Amino acid sequence: MTTKLSTLLEGLEVKQVIGDPDKNIQGVESDSRKAVRDGLFVAVRGVTTDGHKYIPMVASARVGAIVCEELPSAFENGITYIQVADSAEALGRLASAWYGHPSSKLKLIGVTGTNGKTTTATLLYEMAKLMGYKAGLLSTVCNYIGERCEPTTHTTPDPLTLNRLLRDMVDEGCEYAFMEVSSHAVAQKRIAGLTFCGGIFSNLTRDHLDYHGTVDNYMRAKKGFFDALPASAFALVNADDKSGRFMVQNTAAKVYTYSLRGDADFRCRVLETRLDGTLLQLNGKDVEVLFTGRFNAYNLTAVYGASVLAGFDREQVLVNMSRLVPVSGRFQTLRSDNGLTAIIDYAHTPDALVNVLDTIREIVGRDGNIITVVGAGGNRDQGKRPMMAREAAKRSNRLILTSDNPRNEEPDAIIAQMRDGLSAEELRRTLCISDRREAIRTAVMTATPKSVILVAGKGHETYQEINGVRHHFDDREEIRKAFEQL
Repeated sequence: MTTKLSTLLEGLEVKQVIGDPDKNIQGVESDSRKAVRDGLFVAVRGVTTDGHKYIPMVASARVGAIVCEELPSAFENGITYIQVADSAEALGRLASAWYGHPSSKLKLIGVTGTNGKTTTATLLYEMAKLMGYKAGLLSTVCNYIGERCEPTTHTTPDPLTLNRLLRDMVDEGCEYAFMEVSSHAVAQKRIAGLTFCGGIFSNLTRDHLDYHGTVDNYMRAKKGFFDALPASAFALVNADDKSGRFMVQNTAAKVYTYSLRGDADFRCRVLETRLDGTLLQLNGKDVEVLFTGRFNAYNLTAVYGASVLAGFDREQVLVNMSRLVPVSGRFQTLRSDNGLTAIIDYAHTPDALVNVLDTIREIVGRDGNIITVVGAGGNRDQGKRPMMAREAAKRSNRLILTSDNPRNEEPDAIIAQMRDGLSAEELRRTLCISDRREAIRTAVMTATPKSVILVAGKGHETYQEINGVRHHFDDREEIRKAFEQL
C-alpha cells in the first residue's frame, strides 16, 4: 500500500515541514525496528523509552519521512522531517489516515470506567449480533472482526494495531464496533483520530495509580475520552457514580444517564437475585437475565441504554437482554457433583471485590460460608494491596491470600503487604499460600455444601506471569481439577 505523505498530513497540526511533502509513503511505524524503506517513522516519547533517540537509526535505514517533536541537529538527504507539538497525538491521526479513517465508516462506541468495561463492551457486541448486524469488538479478553477472533495483549491496542483492526472490520462488512477505552489509552493518545458515535462511563474507583500517580490524574484521563467526543455522539454515564457528572461537564456530546437508584433516562430495579440469574425491571419492563449482582445490573442497564441510543429497536433489545450470557471469567459459576459452588471473577480492585462479595453474601445469607482466594498483581499499585485484603476479609468467613501475576516481585512480599491491611481477628481467619494452585485446592477441600468459593483477580486469564515469563494457568481448570479430587 502506498499513500502520499501530503494526504497523511491532512488535518494534522504541523509546526514545519523540511523536505518533500508529496513523496509516496510505504508504511507507518512508531517502532524503529519495524521501520521500512520509504516509510514514515513517528518518534513518540513512551513510558520507558523516547523514540527520538532512534531517529539516526531509522534515517540510516532510508525511511521516507520522520515525524518528531524535536528536529535532529543534522538532516539526511532525501528524508522529509515533520515537526509536531505532540507525536503521540500525531501517531493516532496518522494511523487513522493510513488505514483510510476506518472508524468513520463504523458506528464505534467506547466504554470506559474502572470496572465493567469488558462485560459492557462484549455484551453490546453480542447484542448487535442478536439484532442481525455484523459487528467488531476490541476488548481485554479477545478482539473480534465479525466472528473471527484475534488474540489481545492490551485493553486498548496501540494506534496502528487499533486502526488495522478497525479497517479489517470495515472490510469484513461490520456496521458496528465496540471497544474498551482504558485510561492508559486516553493518556497515551492511542484513540486520537478515531470517530466515536457514543461513549459509556461505568464507574470510577482507585486503580492504575502506579501509572497515573493520583486518583485525580486517573479521573482526568477518563474524562479526556468524553472531552473529545463530537456533538453528533452520545455520552451515557452512570448517574449513581459521583464521578459521572464530572466526566461529561465539558463534552459536546448529547448526555444521557442510567441509574439503579433514582431518576434517569434508563432506569433499572433489581427485583430478585440468585446465583444463576436476576429479575430486572428496565424502564418499567420486567426482564429475566442470566447475570447476578448489582454490578451486573449496572452493566446491563448500560447495555440496554447504549443499544437504544445506537438505534436498535427498543422492544427487541428487551427480548434479547434475556438471551445474553455472562462473559468468561466475570462472575462465572462452576458447580461440583456434590454441590460445591465456586465463582471465578476478574475482580482485582478493592471496589470490585466489594461488589462481588456483597452479591454473594446477599444470595447465601448471613449463615452462608464464603471462602475467598485472592492475590494482587506485581509491579502495580501497591497501595491497594492492604485495601483489597481488608475488604475481602470483612466479607468472607475464610480468606486465602495467594499470588496473582507476581511479575518481577516476590509473591510472599506481595502477600505480606496484603496482610498489613488485616486486624488480629481477621488474620486468625486467613491462610497465606503463595502457590495459587495449592490455594485453590485448599479452598475446595475445606469447603462444605453451604460454601461458596470465590477465586478472584485473574478471571479469563489463562496464564500466570512470574519473573517476566508467562506460564499456563487457568483458575477454571484448577477448580475443576480440585472438584474431581473430592
